[in-house]
Amino acid sequence: MSLITRQDLVSLVPAADSFVGVDSDGCVFDTMRVKQCLHFHPLIIRHWGLEAVEAQLREVAEFVNLHSRHRGRNRFPALLQTFELLPTRPGVAASGVTLPETRDLRAYCESGLALGNASLAAEVARTGSPELAKVLEWSLAVNREIERNMEPVPPFPAAVASLRKMQGRSDAMVVSQTPEEALLREWRQHGIDSLVRVIAGQELGSKAEHIRLATEGRYAKDRILLIGDAPGDLAAAREAGVAFYPIQPGAEGASWERFHDEIYECFLAGRYRGELERGLLEAFERSLASEMDER
Repeated sequence: MSLITRQDLVSLVPAADSFVGVDSDGCVFDTMRVKQCLHFHPLIIRHWGLEAVEAQLREVAEFVNLHSRHRGRNRFPALLQTFELLPTRPGVAASGVTLPETRDLRAYCESGLALGNASLAAEVARTGSPELAKVLEWSLAVNREIERNMEPVPPFPAAVASLRKMQGRSDAMVVSQTPEEALLREWRQHGIDSLVRVIAGQELGSKAEHIRLATEGRYAKDRILLIGDAPGDLAAAREAGVAFYPIQPGAEGASWERFHDEIYECFLAGRYRGELERGLLEAFERSLASEMDER
């Protein structure tokens, strides 16, 4: 499976009458905490010289990326939110540390571009912004660090069993904001890339765009389901007008087991949307904090 384009999504020919999109990090793979705490956050500290406020930076970054309603979002808006929250934490102002500038990063995040290293590199070339150049340097360093030093994390067994159960019954696709090369590497390492039709990463746009491009005019709305572990996944499903099944953070294995044993058949039979979906979404939304001090 090679790198794909947006046109590949548009040209996808259904092999089944139903479609299931699945997120990757924190959903199929229990990689969210490992990637964030051991790779993303240390590189933020080093690249911006934030050693004097390491504890506060880690607190804020873990909240944004693991515990908040913004969990699982693209790395660039997550970095922006981390930098904007950092000055609110006790001891940061008194530390005297120089905090990162965020004006150009905000403009990039709000540009409407598909947020990824390729579009960021183009913006650096277009604007000459040192601020964006530093963000790009950090993002590329994260990718290298993960590729070289992160030990493979196996997928949840019930997630793999669920993907196998879908074979011949639903077209499955990875819908993610992780860089595509990293996605391909992880799915191939564990021999599960053949269980999905397409692996779509951040380079192809938002998750809602992935779903729209891959399904529009080819599947009935009530035959499309997105599975994810973050509010951004739920927002993408709502934007696309399709059903959503939440993988509960901290209870991922049990969530997948229930999907395998019960929910998938309910979805195929047209019994998932309604009271069953609403109850699961209410529990999912209660589990995530909107403010840092709610944790």
